[in-house]
Amino acid sequence: MGDLEYWVQQVSDSLDNMVDSSTEADRWKKRSIYRGPSCVTDVNKKAYNPQAVSFGPYHHGEEHLQPMEDHKHRALLHFLKRSDKPIQFLVESLVEVVQDLKDSYDSLDQKWRNDTSSFLKLMIVDGCFMLEILRTATHTMDDYPANDPIFSEHGRLYIMPYLRRDMLMLENQLPMLVLDKLLAIESDEAKDPELINKLVLKFFSTSSPGSGMGKCLHVLDVFRKSLLHEGPSHRKPRKETLEEIERGEEIIRSATELNEAGIRFKKSRTQSLKDISFRGGVLKLPVIVVDDATESMFLNLIAFERLHVGAGNEVTSYIFFMDNIIDQATDVSLLHSRGIIQSALGSDKAVAKLFNSLSKDITLDPDGPLYSVHKKVNKYCRKRWNEWRANLIHTYFRNPWAFLSLIAAVFLFALTIAQTIFSIYPYYHPRENGVAGDSSPSPSNLHPAKLPPSHH
Repeated sequence: MGDLEYWVQQVSDSLDNMVDSSTEADRWKKRSIYRGPSCVTDVNKKAYNPQAVSFGPYHHGEEHLQPMEDHKHRALLHFLKRSDKPIQFLVESLVEVVQDLKDSYDSLDQKWRNDTSSFLKLMIVDGCFMLEILRTATHTMDDYPANDPIFSEHGRLYIMPYLRRDMLMLENQLPMLVLDKLLAIESDEAKDPELINKLVLKFFSTSSPGSGMGKCLHVLDVFRKSLLHEGPSHRKPRKETLEEIERGEEIIRSATELNEAGIRFKKSRTQSLKDISFRGGVLKLPVIVVDDATESMFLNLIAFERLHVGAGNEVTSYIFFMDNIIDQATDVSLLHSRGIIQSALGSDKAVAKLFNSLSKDITLDPDGPLYSVHKKVNKYCRKRWNEWRANLIHTYFRNPWAFLSLIAAVFLFALTIAQTIFSIYPYYHPRENGVAGDSSPSPSNLHPAKLPPSHH
């Protein structure tokens, strides 16, 4: 009973010291960087674990990432020399917010919570290295030698793709507050509040302008918002009525089946993942480029939306939608022919497999805009003529032999109709006597003519 009594006392003490709901809400609000739970990461651990560089405490010190530590310290020295600021300035700036930085990490090890000095060192070294990496896209740094293994043309070509992928992993993030503080020290208070956002987007070569995105949590959050950015002039979707929302099924047909039902596919006006619409039999989708880094990128974005309350679920909904319309290689081929999917994976089958694997254990938000698109598409496909059209194409026009059989059947049916018409036509339209040249004998012609009397 001793253990039970101890536990009862612990719970009682915790209850007495329990904070109010507003304080608890503030604590959760500070969290923005998470360890992926095993139910998420076990499916594809490589997609969530950095391969070349660690940022932050979660993967710091792992053996296969140690070679990059020397380059981090080189970058720190270049950063300090270029800014002409002593290291003490960076330390003092981050000391002021160190608790906020710790609170940004979910499930932070006690090692880092108790050792503030080591945590600050980690934030400064990793933060300076990340800023130096982001600046490689601006081509403004000239204090690295031309043969530098990281910060040179060679590094941009062969090393940066790996660093770019690692920087989009949820467990490998730095709080944006670190980058803001370091940049403010370097440039005596940065004038552009969205300079970091612009650096991130330029490094990842996104089409989003970077302005108007507001305060972001970390690099992954900036990148996510760029994928969803539509611009100020984009029209808002029309609110659906209750009847429109309730009708129809949740699962949409594949792209090939939708095409058979008469639905046309076109590119959206923007590349925002939210820019999906259906109107007048036309389904508009944003252009997406699929390459070797796509799987890891989307898995981490989905994990962030799953774990961070209030992040939204737009990326998750997009993946769910694309998985529904992509069942096999023919669906990818169709979307590729419309310019919607641009693949660097080598085969349409690989792209189909990618989207099918991304959608494991995710669902569509019934309150999201894509849910109404589902309903509109399903409603269109349920129209009788569209169902007949789809069945006809699916049954007879996919197989050339079935198509030839259909043509032969139609031809034979036409011949049968023609033969029937020619057989019954004389019965209903007989030729007239005399006028029509009727040669049938008349009753008077049935008796033989009388011969004149003979004279003997």
